Amino acid sequence: MTDDPFTHVDSSGDVQMVDVAGKPDVQRRATAEGHITLRTATVTAIEEAAIAKGAVLSTARIAAIGAVKQTWSSIPLCHQIPITDVDVEILPSDDGIGMAVTVGTTGPTGCEMEALQGVLTGLATIWDMVKANEKDAAGQYPATRISNVRVTDKQKRPLD
Repeated sequence: MTDDPFTHVDSSGDVQMVDVAGKPDVQRRATAEGHITLRTATVTAIEEAAIAKGAVLSTARIAAIGAVKQTWSSIPLCHQIPITDVDVEILPSDDGIGMAVTVGTTGPTGCEMEALQGVLTGLATIWDMVKANEKDAAGQYPATRISNVRVTDKQKRPLD
């Protein structure tokens, strides 16, 4: 119920995808970060390639990149954007794994959702691959959690 062209609601209150056709193309980058808390023994098993499901960090990296490329299909009002690059940084620590995903694009709309989707999927992939190591005797995950997911940087600059 606004005439603002940059809302997800039209004048009759119906949800719509924002029309970005009139916006100029600019170079954009966004970085999102997050952390999965794991038992120290699980982190050690990851580092020693002793997880039964395979190469945890390589698989998480591939999952994060794939999620970035498919964000438009899982978040209903996101535009399908041309991804120019994706960088996935994985940071093991004693209490888990940190992940930062940086996405680049050139176009009329940003790539924050893509960076967030990459982090969330990458961290969920780690959880999936190590869940047998993380379960307690009752089959629960008392220590495992994904947290601190946030956009940490957003940039845009005009094309040269």
